[in-house]
Formats: sequence, structure tokens, C-alpha cells
Amino acid sequence: MGRHIAIVEDEKTIAENYRDAFEKQGYSVSVYHDRVSAFEAFQQTLPNLAIIDVGLGDEVEGGFDLCRDLRSRAPELPIVFLTARDSELDVISGLRLGADDYLTKDISQAHMMARIVALFRRVEALQKPSQADDVIERGKLSLNRERMTVNWNDQLVDLTVTEFWIIHALCLHPGHVKNRQQLMDAANVVLDDNTITSHIKRLRKKFLAVDDSFDAIETAYGMGYRWKSS
Repeated sequence: MGRHIAIVEDEKTIAENYRDAFEKQGYSVSVYHDRVSAFEAFQQTLPNLAIIDVGLGDEVEGGFDLCRDLRSRAPELPIVFLTARDSELDVISGLRLGADDYLTKDISQAHMMARIVALFRRVEALQKPSQADDVIERGKLSLNRERMTVNWNDQLVDLTVTEFWIIHALCLHPGHVKNRQQLMDAANVVLDDNTITSHIKRLRKKFLAVDDSFDAIETAYGMGYRWKSS
């Protein structure tokens, strides 16, 4: 059986179309039409990836609530919002809650499938044999690529898949500026400039939560970002 995708979408026809598309690609798919049924199912077993609409029935932000709960219990689980709501505030809210991607429903099935495949490719990369750069030590930072964990000052920092690869790209070569395109390539995902900025802000916030003096991610204005050389 292929990887298990959970689709949380209150419009049944749309959900069935997505399910059929993914099943044709060999994925196992579960569909839930409201937050409560999805929440109960996730309590029993977690999918390999969750695709969530923001508005679920009468719950205008039910998808956000579900994402918040899911992320708190599964820091590494890939989560994608797929919704008609395309305001910048909604996109930023979704990413702040820990989603790896935020797609709008006008996206083509082929493009959506490519984004999902990219997320799974990053997860699969973690299962490859150990390499020399599996563990990176940069001052207070310890990054383990094989386990996909990041520690700062011996404290675990919970990161999403996308956030992990952004940090990996930055700290691999301290002092070297990575532009937004390079960060997208490293994370193997297609994002716009504002989304990359949102991820960087969220990363800083997570590190500051464990160390209020954290300043290792530097902005190179007009160019990109770099990991501060120690």
C-alpha cells in the first residue's frame, strides 16, 4: 500500500476529485468532511501527509484549529492547506501554525501533485544512508539530518519539514548568503518571496522561544539570508 494521505474537505465533490487523483498515483487516501471526524481519526492513527481546507462546514477556521492540534502532536508530519481563501493574512496564519505549504484551489491537479511529491521526496531523503553532513555542529546549534532534529543550546526546536531544510541550507555554509530561490531549491518546494519571509520569521520565533538572545539568522537586505559565522 502506498503512502497514506488524509484529505479534510467539506465539499464532497471536491474531496472525491482529489481522492481519485491521488489514488491513481498509488496513494492510499482517507477523506473527512469536518474537523471533528478528522480529529478523532488522527487520534487513532496519523497519515503520512494531511491536506486540509481552512473553512470546514460551520467552522470558519476549523482547518486552522485542526492544523494546530495536528502539529502539536506530530512536529514532522507534512501538512498542506488547500483552500479557496487566498488572502495574505490567511496564508501567513496557515504558515505560522506550522503548515509546510499553502495552496489555493485554482491550482491545477498536476501542479498540486508536484508539490505533494516534493514534500514526500524530502521525507524520503531522511531515510537514506548516513552521510558526512548528517550531523552539523555550529556553536549552540546541533542539526541531525538523519533524525531530522535541531537542537539549540541542548534544547529541541520543533521544526516542520520545510523549516528543517531551510535551516539545513543556511547552516551548511555559515556566512554564505542564500537567496530565496536557493532556499526554495533546498527545501524542494515552490514558494513565493512572501512565503519564504514568513518561514524565516517563524524560524526566528521558534529559536527565540528557547533563547531570547538568538540572532544566528541574518538578513542580507536585497539578497537573502545567511547563518551568522561564529
